[in-house]
Formats: sequence, structure tokens, C-alpha cells
Amino acid sequence: MIRRTLRRSPVTIVVFVALIIVASLTGGLRGPDIGVRLAFATGYGQVVQEGRWWTPLTSAFLTEGGWQLVAVVIVATGLIWASERALGSLRTILAFVVTGVLGVAFGVSIQAIGIAVGEVWSVRGDQIPAIDPMTPVVGTLVAASAFYGHFWRGRIRVATISTVLVFLLYSGQPSDLYRLIAAFVGLALGYLLRTKDQSPLWRRSSHHETRVLVSVVIAVAALGPVVTIFSDRARFGPLAPLGLLLMANQPTVSATTAEQCQSLTFAHGCLRTLALERIDGVGPVLLTVLPLIALLVAAISVLQGQRFGAWLAIVVNVAMSALAALFYGFVPLIPYNSSTPIRPFAAVERSLDLAVCTLVPLVIAITVFVNLKHFAVRMSRRIILTYLASVAITLFATSGLYLGLGWLLRDQFRPRVSIADLAADLPDRFAPVGFLKLEPLEFAPVGPGASILYDWVGPVFWIVVVIGALVVALRPSRQVALGHARANQLLRRGGGGSLSYWSMWKGNDYWFSADGRAAVAYRVVNGIAVTASEPIGAPEPARAAISEFARFCDDNSWIAFYYGIHSEYAEAAMDMGWEAIIIGDETIVYPAEWSTTGKHWQDVRTSINRAEREGLTARWTTFSALTLRQRLQIEEISERWVAEKGLPEMGFTLGGIDELRDDSVRLMVAIDSTEGIAGVASWLPSFSNGQTIGWTLDFMRRAPDGSNGVMEFLIARAAEQFRADGIQFMSLSTAPLARSTSPTPDNTVMARMLRYIGNRLEPVYGFQSLFNFKRKFKPQFAPIYMAYPDSLSLPTIALALARTYVPSMSLRQALKFVRSMNKHN
Repeated sequence: MIRRTLRRSPVTIVVFVALIIVASLTGGLRGPDIGVRLAFATGYGQVVQEGRWWTPLTSAFLTEGGWQLVAVVIVATGLIWASERALGSLRTILAFVVTGVLGVAFGVSIQAIGIAVGEVWSVRGDQIPAIDPMTPVVGTLVAASAFYGHFWRGRIRVATISTVLVFLLYSGQPSDLYRLIAAFVGLALGYLLRTKDQSPLWRRSSHHETRVLVSVVIAVAALGPVVTIFSDRARFGPLAPLGLLLMANQPTVSATTAEQCQSLTFAHGCLRTLALERIDGVGPVLLTVLPLIALLVAAISVLQGQRFGAWLAIVVNVAMSALAALFYGFVPLIPYNSSTPIRPFAAVERSLDLAVCTLVPLVIAITVFVNLKHFAVRMSRRIILTYLASVAITLFATSGLYLGLGWLLRDQFRPRVSIADLAADLPDRFAPVGFLKLEPLEFAPVGPGASILYDWVGPVFWIVVVIGALVVALRPSRQVALGHARANQLLRRGGGGSLSYWSMWKGNDYWFSADGRAAVAYRVVNGIAVTASEPIGAPEPARAAISEFARFCDDNSWIAFYYGIHSEYAEAAMDMGWEAIIIGDETIVYPAEWSTTGKHWQDVRTSINRAEREGLTARWTTFSALTLRQRLQIEEISERWVAEKGLPEMGFTLGGIDELRDDSVRLMVAIDSTEGIAGVASWLPSFSNGQTIGWTLDFMRRAPDGSNGVMEFLIARAAEQFRADGIQFMSLSTAPLARSTSPTPDNTVMARMLRYIGNRLEPVYGFQSLFNFKRKFKPQFAPIYMAYPDSLSLPTIALALARTYVPSMSLRQALKFVRSMNKHN
């Protein structure tokens, strides 16, 4: 075991041993003394002034004492190990040296330019020695990300770069700048090292993976102030005052010191003084913490695919950006009387401060907005309007209370205030204190009533924002949640078609018949209520629900559009005078009759035999029952499959990773000799009187290096499992917009539109190829229909269908699609 580890990870062992030995020789848990720091740490003073050019390498093995020593050793060793597994030993050494040296070299160069022009951050940091093993470690990790699959590559890059950027903004040490530069050097180095199979810097991600990455960005930005708490040194980051407010051991500020700082002089000591002057109490601290908690709530909501969380993140970040523009941009332009001279470069520094503090939350808001299409879970209009009304009422109430009661208590302020003074100060009451660092204090409360009013108006508003957001985000729409539960009970008790489990997926709304014995799952897209298969329930009430749901849609000014229904429900729609056409053929196999004997089964038998020779075994399980490693492998396989497509991931009647997490969904997985995943197929249940009577094939993926026969192997093993369990039928589902050859093809306008949509998407999604694959299993064909009220709504229905299948289709893509479709017709 030890010999194998030494052979596979020699660089990791060397780094670990070097960190331990150097720490033991330079003070251990106490940390290195000042002499060691000056001799072996790096930075502007050491490299430029002292000429110690070797310090970028020696500083990479120095660590601070205490808990930082333990944390750095564990994290650095782990990340180097992960990098070495991807890069190999020689390239790991190259990446470690190149990123570490260039990260410091470029950082010191930036400091030198800043010192030459008198920039305050560079001047204050020129003598700060950097002890930071994480600079080359971060650069090496980002370089290694190029050698990981698409799934891990995106996560490593987004998480790493977001984290080091937050450290720079909130801590602002020279070492934080070096780490960020090393990360970008590693990005370029990884691109250069991977000469074969080079992938672009950005590739399309699945809905699930996009939600993960966006939530990581939001959460990392929200947790930024925590960086300040664990920083033992001076903090020079532009957002450092936000973090200062979270510290428990805050120094007191004398009135004289605070008064001396009531000017526009840009000095970090005064910025800290003003921030501390404003937080004399619990209320102001909450005022800074609560918006960050709101962002954490948004990150959790985004991870669940909720559009509410995305909009919450957008609004809070835009508000932060606007406050930064107001207090860092507009306020400093106001002429205040000050006897303190303003340095010539102060305007440039303020501009940089403004740019950073304004652009960071704005970029996050834009990132979330651009990815809105990936958040399909919507809350009911009622709960959203209730939340917005609560926030608006609280804002107006607290604002009125501050103005009205503040004027009545005007004698409790020094100096005495007027209504105009209170109105001018009103935005400050709702802004986190860190944004007020450039604004002089015009007045302060001295009486108890005024102090409570002054300190708690803003926190009360943000408490309502956060608690309301928690209620909305952590408790999905009660109506949708109850609807899902009721529909699930109907599905299990009353049954449904072989495709009815589509109705259980997130993103659907639910309608119930008047007697409660039938339900319809649907999604409204562009005024079209697209159903997820046929109504749920026993046959008689489900058939009656066809007309009842159509009336419900008409009452809401929607057009009902039944999609993925079987013939008996298509007939019910046609009885209303609607049109119905076949959109594809469902492929059904009866396990009791399953056999692979005969000449026609030669291809399937060959695939099964090949899989067995390669040591593959099939396992009938659930996603949650798999090991963490196996679950991550399935996610990576799926992510790579999505990345290789030319169009966004499809949804609606095609499941993804999120749908696999449902414990009612079963998996047949191909396991290799190392317990790794070679392929996976998911199956959706069909019920009757609480018993599972059938399974429908949904999600199919195989590992990139897996053999071509893995899917045939999994389906064959599933059929054998179903036969042993006494299952009545197994459906291989339908291939969307594809069907068996018909001797008399439908030539209606809608049929031509569907054929056109299928032909347009075929090169990327391979619907017909998928259908041909399913024909290998000698299924019986059952036609699947769509039904619609009239031909006048066909263009709108076609667009709604396309956007239902591909919800991330952009408006430009949709318009182009409609224009080309109309031209075709």
C-alpha cells in the first residue's frame, strides 16, 4: 500500500513532508519568527527591495502557526494529490513551480506600478511578507482541471476562482492577489499542457450542473465576510469593512478619532474607524449580516431549481451594486467642508473601489439572470405576491416610522435634525454599514428612543426579507406541494398510463377534477397548457377529465394541449371536436414472453456476451443506494453527454440527474470489476391499486470508454428482473417526434410541423436513431397522440412544444425556429 502510494503520488508525499519539516524547523505551532519571515517569505519588499528572487519558492513551504498550520497542510496535500492524479508527477512539478513563481512575479509587478503612482494598497502592503503555500497549490489545481472531465473541470474552476477572488476582496493581502494570478496562470498552463483532445474553456452544462455552479458562486460571495474573521493580519480588501462587522473583539473608537475621520481622505485606518463607529449595537451588525443570509437562502433555493431563489439573488445583488454606486460613487462627489487635503491619487483609488464594489454583485446578478432558463421550478403566484406585498409594506412602514417618529424625537439627535435631514439619511438606514465607509456622519442618536429607531429600522426590514424568503424557498409552494402529493396518491391508487410518471417531475402544476378522482399535470408555456401525458386516475374519471381540464384552461385564457396521450384519451379529445395526430410509437415488451433466442436476437445476444466478457454485472438499485463515488460517476457521465450536444439539455418527457434522485425511480446499472459505473438506465414505475405493474425506460447513459452494447445488456437484464418479479409490461418509452414507418403518413399541417421539428433536432438528439435502437427488442407498438383544439393556434403550440422540450432555448433561437418553420410550411 505504501509502496503503491509512493509510486503514484511522489510529489504529494514530498510536499507533505516538506511542509511538516519546515514547520518543525521554523517554530511549529507558534509559526515562524520575524527573522525567518524576512529571509524566506516573499513579496514586494523581499523580491524588489532585497533582491531575494528565490523567495516565491521558499515561501511556498512556510506556514503560519496554530490552526492555520493544520488547515494548510491538510488542504494543500489533498489538492496536490488530486492534481497529481490528473497531471502526473512531472507536470505537477512544472505547474507548481510555474504558477507559484509567475503568480508572485506578476503580483509584485502590479504592486510596483501601484507604489510608483502612490496607490494606497500597494504602499501599505509593500513590507508585508507573504507566507502562502496555497499560491502554487491553487495554480496547480486549476492547471490540473484541464485534465479532468467536463463535470469536475467546471466545478474546480468556478469554486477555486470564486474563492480566491473573495479572499482578495475581503482580506486584500498581497498573497491573495498572488493566488488569484496563479489561478489564471494555471488556467492558461492547463490549456497549453493538454495538447490532445483540447476542449474549449466553456462547454454547455446540464440544468442540474448549471444550478450547482450558480449556487456555488452565490454562496461563496455571501460567505466572503467570514474571511475577515479568520484573517490575523491587517485587512485591505475593498469589501473588508463588511467583514469587520462580524468580529466579536472590536476595538472602541473615541469621539475625537471618529471626528478626525469625518472627511474624504482615503485612508484605510479611517475607513475602519468609520465602520466601527457605526456599529455600536446589535442592530447595525444584523443590518450587514442579513443581506448575506438572504443570499445564502437564494443559493439553497437555486440549488433546488427554484426560479424564486434566482430572482432573489438577482434583486439582492442589484441592490448591493446600486448601494455601492450610490455611496462609493455619488456620495464622494458631494462637497463637504474639510481641512484635510485630498491626495491626488485618491480619486483613482475611489474609482477602483467603486468599480470593484459595484461590478462584483452586478456580475453575479447578470450571471444568474443569463441562466434563469435552468430554474424551472416556479412558485404559485399567490405565495410570490404575498411575499412581495409583505416586503413592500414593511419597507413603507419602516420608512414612514423613521421619518415620523424620528421628527418627533428630533431632540434626541446631535445635532438636532430636521425632516429633510432624516429623509436624506433614510437610504443609509437600509444599507449594510460597510457601504457607508466614505460618507461622513452628519448626526448621531443620543437618546434611547432615537437610538432604537436609528439602529433597528433597517434590520426589521431585512428580517422580513430573510424570513419571508426562507418560508418561500424552504417550503415550496403549498399548492404545488399538496398537488404533487395528491397526484402521487391518485397515480398509485387509481393508476395511469405507462408514461404517467412524467407528471411527478418538478416543474409541473396540478389540476384536479371537481370530484377529486382525476388530475392533470401541466406546464404553461406562452399561454399553452402542455400536459405531461394523460390525466391521472381510474379510466372513467380520467377520460372525463379531458373536457373538464379544457374548460379550466379556457377560463384562464390558456389553450389546452394534450401531449403524450394514448388512443382512448385522443378519442375523448376528438369527441369534443378537437384534432389529434400520432406523434410517435411507444415500444412495449412483455417480460413474461421475453426471450433472446433466434436469429433476430443475434445483435442483442452479442452485446450481452461482450458485456459479460468485459466483467460487467447488472445491479437493480436506486440512486440513493449507490456509493458516493458511483453517484458522482453517473453525474459525470451525464454531464459529458450533455456537453457534447450542440443544443441545450432536453427536459419535459426526458429525465435527467434530478429525476434519478426520486427513490421511486429504479436504476439498472452496469458495474465493472472496480465497482465503477459503465452504464446506467432508469425506469419509471406504473401502478394499479398500489402495486407496481410496469416499468418505463427513461434515462440512458454509458461511460465514454464503455462498449457499445452496454445499453442492450442493461435492458436485457431489466427484462429478466421484471419477468422474475411478475411485472406485466416494460415500456421502452417513445423516441420524441419519431415513429415507425407508416404506409399512409399523415400530411396535415401539424404533422408536417412535427416532422420538421424532428428533422431539425435529429442531428443532435438522434430521435430516429433512438427509436431504431428500441426496435431491436422486438416490441409491440402503441401509438402516442397529441390533441389540440384548432389549427389556428399551431404556430404558438409548436413553439410551446419546442420550448417545453428545450426550456433553455433563447428567445433568439425560438424566433429563428418559428421563422424557419413558417417558411417550411
